[in-house]
Amino acid sequence: MKSRHDMITVFVVRSDEAGTSHEFLQLHRSPADYLGNTWQIVRGGVDAGESYPQAALRELREEAGLTPVEFFRLGSVEAFYTDLNDTLWHSIPFCAIVARNQSVLLNEEHDDYRWVSRAEIESLTMWASERPLLAELCRDILDDGLAKPYLRMKIEPAS
Repeated sequence: MKSRHDMITVFVVRSDEAGTSHEFLQLHRSPADYLGNTWQIVRGGVDAGESYPQAALRELREEAGLTPVEFFRLGSVEAFYTDLNDTLWHSIPFCAIVARNQSVLLNEEHDDYRWVSRAEIESLTMWASERPLLAELCRDILDDGLAKPYLRMKIEPAS
């Protein structure tokens, strides 16, 4: 079994229409793509010479055409196994808060997107490894937990 740590996970969040809660972005994988016809969040690999935050911001731009107004890391690391390549993955999770009026621009990996309410996101999240991260994100970032100021990341301009 291999172990890799060159992956990022990005939860994309915006305020709901009333401004009293939040919505989470899910992207629908194109049928011919890996995990085709499933709803996923932004994920991707870290390129050589790239930091984890740089990779997260790049993947957010590439997969959804979005730039956050606020950007956070989570305090945990996601771990999961894939039998496709017999690999234990460690993925660094981030939260990108985007403006409500920002348009989603999909790349070829995806053919649709949806915004899911905070109340529904856990039940519409496919992977068990993402659910504790969602709870942490809501508690520590969206609900202004004690760690929030220390989780905030600088948004680096695209290179």
